[in-house]
Order: sequence, then structure tokens, then C-alpha cells
Amino acid sequence: MRRDIRLFWWAGTCDALGSQTSGLVLPLLLLSLGRTPAEVGAVAGLGAAATLLLGPLAAVPADRGARKRVMVGAALVSAAAMTGVALAVRSGTASMAVLLGAVLVERAATSCYEAASLGTVALVCPPSEHRRVLARLQAGERGALVLGPALGGLLFQAGRWLPFLADALSYAVAALCIRALRTELSAPRDERPADGGPRRTTWRTLSAEVGAGVALIRRDAFLRLALVWISAVNALLVALYYTTVFALEDHGRGAAGLGLVLALAGAAGLVGALLAPRLAGRRSPGSVLVAVSWLLVPPAAALAAARDAWQFGLLFGLLCLLTPLATVALQARVIQVTPPVLQARTGTVLATVSGAAAALAPALAGLAADRAGSGATLVGCAVLLAVLALHVTRAAPAAARGPGEEPA
Repeated sequence: MRRDIRLFWWAGTCDALGSQTSGLVLPLLLLSLGRTPAEVGAVAGLGAAATLLLGPLAAVPADRGARKRVMVGAALVSAAAMTGVALAVRSGTASMAVLLGAVLVERAATSCYEAASLGTVALVCPPSEHRRVLARLQAGERGALVLGPALGGLLFQAGRWLPFLADALSYAVAALCIRALRTELSAPRDERPADGGPRRTTWRTLSAEVGAGVALIRRDAFLRLALVWISAVNALLVALYYTTVFALEDHGRGAAGLGLVLALAGAAGLVGALLAPRLAGRRSPGSVLVAVSWLLVPPAAALAAARDAWQFGLLFGLLCLLTPLATVALQARVIQVTPPVLQARTGTVLATVSGAAAALAPALAGLAADRAGSGATLVGCAVLLAVLALHVTRAAPAAARGPGEEPA
């Protein structure tokens, strides 16, 4: 078990580090090739759309017993796509069509990998280890968020093709780590649906398979609460970040101030993920969710009064320090209440909805900042966090009741 947990951690951390390394420099590469900001934004938008659309489809074979094959195959496809980008940039033949095609293939394959990986924690470790393992996985991702952009910038200076080669190597390492897992990454046979002989796949049966996660969330009160909280907090944090960018620009702080905010936020998120098992490990998910929801309100409201970059950085860092506590507790409880045969599909629904909400947040934050100003937008986000905290306070006690609830 320990060996498989370490391998799974290395797979996820290397994947995240490679993605952050190439993700920073892709817009720079496109701009250096003479592309307009609108074209750069279109590439990013198409990549995000591919991620949101294909994940639910890949979750079906993962839950049906093909989890390891989906993850290994998706990682190898992503590695091939990034290798193609590196070779095209190295040879000077990186046209817009080549880059767009490679990015879409890589994003689609990554969405399949992420969808299949969502049920892995429940299979490689017992329930008593879920929070600790989830916290370590989140710490690895947040560490990659801190180190990846710096590594990408250094490699880009040495050679514009090197960040994409590093990303390709990270996918290859992830594929090798998943391939080396000894745990059977599928639900027990007595929990899988009976095959019943050959069947003809129709759109109705496919829709039912894909929608099984949605149906479970509709039936389970805690999963509904988790969906609301994760989606709302993700969207509001993204809105707060972009509004912070607008406020820094208004106060003349520029890129240096934004770099300080990102550094403090990334470091605080890493610390929060490392402390999550100790601070929230012996408390029920409902109590952790209520406490964190209320603690997010004061720093969000204080952002409206901030003027210097270090003030924005400390307040935004406090938000990033608190959120892993609730996220780890939520994820552990979601794994506990979700049947093994629906782990990937249920997790994909949560990720897709929260990802869509976060994708809309920058545009809404920009519109609100244009109309009412950055300070009023920050106050509005704090008010919405308070409304969310009220909802969680009312709904958490009832949602947390059920079989397998951990003692407070």
C-alpha cells in the first residue's frame, strides 16, 4: 500500500509540475510567433472546453474496470502530443494549426487521465488513510503550482522548446508510475454491474452510464452540499484573484506586485495542504466545512481595504491556507459515501461543474469591476462567501447524517 501511494503521488505531482511548466510559456510562445491576444485566448478556451467535455465520457470505462489502462494510455498520448510540440518548436515549424491540434489532443487526454484518477485513492488505501493521502496529493499539486512557473520561465530562456519537452517527460513518468502500481484499480467484481452477454450500445445507455454520477449526487444530501461548496468557493476564489489583479493595476503595483501575491498564495496553499490532516483529521466534515466557510469571509472582505501588494498577498494567502482544510475533509467524505463503481463518474461531475463555474468567474469579475470598481467587487465576493457560509451552517448537520459518518 505504501509503495502504491508513493507511486500515485509521484505520478500526480510530476503531471502537475509538467503542466505548470508548459502552461506558463504557451501564451508567451504564441505571442512570440506573432499571434494576437485574442488567438491566445481562443487556444486557452478551446483547451478548457476539451477538458470539461471529455472527462465524463472517460469516467465510464474507468469505473467499469479499465482505470489503469485509461490512465496509462492517456498519459502516453499527452506525452506524444507535447513531444510533437517540442520538436515543432525546435525545428521552427510550429504553425498555429500544429500547436492548436497538439494542445487539444493533450488537453483531451489529460481530462481522461484526471477523470480515471478520481477513484484511485479509494482503491490504494483504507478509509483511515484517505485524509492523509488526499492532503499529500494536494500538497504535491500546490508545490507544482509554485515551482512549475519558475521552472518554465528558466527553461524558456534556455530554449523555447525545452518546457514542452519537460512536460512530455513528466507525462512519461506518470505513465510509468501508474503502470507499476500493484493494486487492482477496479471495483470488486461483486460490485460491478453484470455484463449479461453482448449488448448494443445506444445513446440512451451511454447517457445513463455518463449520468450515473449526476443521479447519485441528486440523491445524496452531502454530495449536493459538496457540489455547491466546491463550485462556489472555486468560482469566488478565481473572481477574487482577478479582481486583485485589477486592484493592483489601479494602485500602480504592476507585475511585481502580482508576482508577490502569487508567491505568497502558493506557499500558503502548500502549508495548508500539509497541515490539513492534523488540523481537520479528527473533526467531522460538516464541522470543518462550517468553520472554514466562516473563516473565509473576513480576509475576503479585508481585500477591499488593501492597498499594497504585500497586503493583498497576505490576505489572499490566508484564503489559500484555509481552503485545503475543507477540501481534504470534503474529498475524504465524498470517497466514503460514493460506491466504488461510481467513484470516477461522481468525482468527474464535481470537477466539471466546479471547473465550469471557475471558467466563468474571470469574465464576471471583469464585468463587475468595470461597472462598480474593484473594491465593490471584492466586497460583493465577501458577501457571497457569507451567504455560502449561512447555507452550509444550515445544511451541513442534515447532510452529514448517514452510514459511516466519522465521529466528531
